Amino acid sequence: MTSSNLPYAADAESPLKPAELQVLRAQYEKEGDYVGVQTKFNYAWGLIKSNFRADQQEGVRLLSEIFRAHPERRRECLFYLALGNYKLGNYGEARRYNDLLIDKEPGNLQAASLRTLIDDRVSREGMVGIAIVGGLALAAGVVGGLLFRGQRR
Repeated sequence: MTSSNLPYAADAESPLKPAELQVLRAQYEKEGDYVGVQTKFNYAWGLIKSNFRADQQEGVRLLSEIFRAHPERRRECLFYLALGNYKLGNYGEARRYNDLLIDKEPGNLQAASLRTLIDDRVSREGMVGIAIVGGLALAAGVVGGLLFRGQRR
């Protein structure tokens, strides 16, 4: 299933324009050591939406800080922590955060659609892994057979 079938998880593949992200970055940097929680959240959100892994990692790091330091903001952080980890390929973490959100809000359509994306990616990558392992086993069997046959002579 593609994200086009999952409108509620559209954030997974819709980065901000560079100028939009720069506005968030400038505000974050302007506030410096006294950065507000909302400014930090907005910047983290923009970073997670980025197509660049380093940005996504920084976004997850910032959201993790908010999640730990501001219990009243945890619910807001859960979806984007799940999304950021999904985009980084940390599917276990993505599922953990997403499940926490679904536990709090069983009817959350964003979380439900993200769960589908996570599950689809895990199963797709699992199939690729199985194919690779199967191919390696076949190659090892062929090489082993050739070696065994060579020793019998």
